[in-house]
Amino acid sequence: MKKLILLRHGQSQWNLLNRFTGWVDVSLTDKGIKEAQSAGRKIKDIPIDIIFTSELVRAQMTAILAMEKHESNEPLLFIHSKGKGKQWGIDSCLKEAVEMCIPTHVSWRLNERFYGKLQGMNKDEARKKFGKDQVHIWRRSFDIPPPGGESLKMTLKRTLPYFKNEILPQLKKKNVLIAAHGNSLRAISMFLEDLSQEEVLKLEIPTGKPIIYGYDKGQFKKLK
Repeated sequence: MKKLILLRHGQSQWNLLNRFTGWVDVSLTDKGIKEAQSAGRKIKDIPIDIIFTSELVRAQMTAILAMEKHESNEPLLFIHSKGKGKQWGIDSCLKEAVEMCIPTHVSWRLNERFYGKLQGMNKDEARKKFGKDQVHIWRRSFDIPPPGGESLKMTLKRTLPYFKNEILPQLKKKNVLIAAHGNSLRAISMFLEDLSQEEVLKLEIPTGKPIIYGYDKGQFKKLK
């Protein structure tokens, strides 16, 4: 049985300030760093063959800090899907490097939900400006996006195909760690656990706490 580990990033600076973060690229707090390290200790005995993470630094920091506590003591090799490095053919030197590292794939499709005009706003200030009920609808409905942003349904439409096409094939032969965000991981969990729209809206993904699934013969089983 192969293992799939979902890990939401540790507390970020804007989690602390109660702001809508979305794609704003903020770093971890001291608490977030400790959460990531604690997560690493919890999974240190599970072999990790490949990692997938978002383009946002809080998720990448969490992967790095968690793996620093792993018994393998192997460095991470970040593999980017775009940019000048791709154009200049840096991938040509990766084969040998991958043998000495844990390949870590970076994709915007694992980014947090994009909150549009709410990004950067304090959540209490947003409630005062738009109304408590309206903000609740934007945050907790499945298919109603905030102004200029994404709904959970829209997030799922970019995250789930990436999971099925890029991550799932790896699970047939490797243990996988995904270090990402609350809403991109909710989208994946909806698929793994066959959750309804109502059930996924109630699903909370805590910061810095690994969620582990077993994968065997095309079936997922939540282990802890």
